[in-house]
Formats: sequence, structure tokens, C-alpha cells
Amino acid sequence: MSSKDARAIEALRRVQDGTAWVYNEADAERHAQELIDEHRLTGETAMDVCESIKRAEIGAGPGTWKAEAETNMDNNRVQEHIREMHEADLALGDKPRPMPIAVLLSGSGTNLQALIDRIADGSLNAEIKLVVSSRPSAYGLKRAQAAGIPTLTLSKEIYADPIVADEVIASELWRAGVSYVVMAGYMRMVHEPLLAAFPDRVVNLHPALLPSFTGAHAIRDAFDRGVKVTGVTVHFANAAYDQGPIIAQRALPVEEDWDVDTLEEHIHQIEHELYPEVIQMLADGRVHVNEDHTVSIAPTTQTAARTAVFPYALYRNGAYGNNAIGEHTNRFER
Repeated sequence: MSSKDARAIEALRRVQDGTAWVYNEADAERHAQELIDEHRLTGETAMDVCESIKRAEIGAGPGTWKAEAETNMDNNRVQEHIREMHEADLALGDKPRPMPIAVLLSGSGTNLQALIDRIADGSLNAEIKLVVSSRPSAYGLKRAQAAGIPTLTLSKEIYADPIVADEVIASELWRAGVSYVVMAGYMRMVHEPLLAAFPDRVVNLHPALLPSFTGAHAIRDAFDRGVKVTGVTVHFANAAYDQGPIIAQRALPVEEDWDVDTLEEHIHQIEHELYPEVIQMLADGRVHVNEDHTVSIAPTTQTAARTAVFPYALYRNGAYGNNAIGEHTNRFER
């Protein structure tokens, strides 16, 4: 198989996995041309890509998440694709690509800043495609703007219905082509529109060792209870508040002379370290949700350490599904 054909197969898989979000034939043709240019495709190969994109993408757009949610890949499928694409990336000799994420916040955005800083220093292979805030006054929006990251604000005053708000967010995140949704001090519960669009792909950070001290006041509650050890939990969000599958935890011994403010400072320090580490685990394709809703983390491999995830955010099994991909792949390999 030639290098050109390998790039064509990759482009076709990108179409299936829904990295673009288009609304009509003109947008489909534009996206096809972008892929053709990016992968230096010519002749019949370019025509195949163009036609495949049209079949896959025309008619998609905001408001269709309900119909398509059941065919979206959950975490395990996305992680499997990440590992496959690592190998394809190495085979093509291409530069590793960052995993696209969105960040949801409501406040100062210190965890957002931690992610931005880790991306900047090269220790986190991710790209923040969009920052969403539930408060127009959130300082996290300024952090995003300073880093050149697009922002979206859905205030409770305008979007009082949380279902409607999550419908808008889900549509915008699909348009942005994100693989994972990262909650970082987001003070609204997420609901069916977002959870269905990103099954086991909405990640939350909680300032206590779940299942203890759930809720919005976990640090104060743990301090008032006089705990000797607390910590931080990173978990997948689901319909049950603070009860999703736990990805990682880090414990913090509580010193006798600490007040609640000191405890909070130490909690935030752990958050700023642990959250980027977990996002990198996802970018490496190492996170698996088991049938009993526990989470297994695969050991770091040489491949995972050397490569990054392609932005295969979504999965659309419509006019252009697994069978069509297989047919194109087989033809290219002959």
C-alpha cells in the first residue's frame, strides 16, 4: 500500500469518526477539499474522499444530536480508535496530533490555566477547542481569550432551562469536533443532551475522595467532619451526581494546624497536577470503563509515550458506516 493510499484511508476514517461538522453540500465540499489538500490526494482517491464526506456529513448539524447519540462512540470505542490511530500515525511518519477537548467552567479557571500551561510546555498533548462558561463574569473566560481559545457563555438568566443549555453546548462541541468534555469548576449539572452526545466522555474533577463528600461544598464538608485524609477525584460524569466511574484519585493528609482555606489551597495544588495527568492518559488511549463501571488504566507503552491522539471525536454510523470504511480500505490495499 502506497503512502498516498495510507493517507486516503486515514482521511476516510476521519470522515467516519466525525471530526467535521457540516450543514450542507457546500460545506461538505469545502471540508473534502481541506482533507484532499492536507493529505495531498489526487485522482480517484480524492474523488472517493469527496463523495464519502458528502454521504457522511450532509444533513448533519445542531439539533440532530438526539437521533445520532446512540451511534456515538463511548469512551472505550474512542480509546480503541486512539490506539489504532497511534499506529497509523507512526506508520505514516506524521507529527503527532493533539487530542481535541472542550473545557466547561463557571469561575476563576485555575484548572483551565493548568491545562493551558501543560499544553504549552509540551507535557499534555491536547488542544482546547472551546471554553464554555455558565457565567459571563467568569475569569476563566479571560484566561481562555488570552490563550486564543474560542469561548461560549450560556448564562442561567438566558438559558434557565438546563436541558436547552445542554442542547446548545452539545451542538457547539460537536461542531468543534472535541473528543472529550472536561469540567473544571462547572457549577451546573450536565444532563441527557450532553451525556448522550459524549457517553463516558464527560470528565469531572471533584475536590474530595468520592464516594465521600459529594456535592458542591466537599472541601468544607470534609473539613467540618474532621477528616484526617481527603483528596481529589477525577471521574466520568453520568446522570447520577458525583457517582460516575472513577478514573483517578490522589490522597491528601490533613495537617492538624490547617484551616479550611489552607486545605483548599492544597486541594487545588493536587487538582492542577492530577487533572492534566488524567487528560494525558485519555490522549494516550489508556483508559477503559469496565462492565461494572470501574475504570482500568493501561500501563504506559512506548507507542503511547511517542504519539498523540488524532481528533477522532465523534462516530456517525449512517450512510457512511463501518462497512463502507472496510470496503474503501480493502480496495486501497489491493
